Amino acid sequence: MSRTGCCYDNAAMERFFWSLKHEWTNHEEFLELEDARHSVFRYIETFYNPQCLHQTLDYLSPDQFEAVNAPASVA
Repeated sequence: MSRTGCCYDNAAMERFFWSLKHEWTNHEEFLELEDARHSVFRYIETFYNPQCLHQTLDYLSPDQFEAVNAPASVA
């Protein structure tokens, strides 16, 4: 994220947090901070990284993008 007023740099993060808020938690209230952390972790690991397609990643999920573009293993 960069300076104020440069909306293009912040668009990806804004979209992530919008999805987290509206698609996952749906304004759910958590009793414990640990419950909220666990829920966010589940969102990222079970939905966002393996399934959510991104225009900026040529319509691949983050996991697919990393698998395709991973550097060769260093010996």
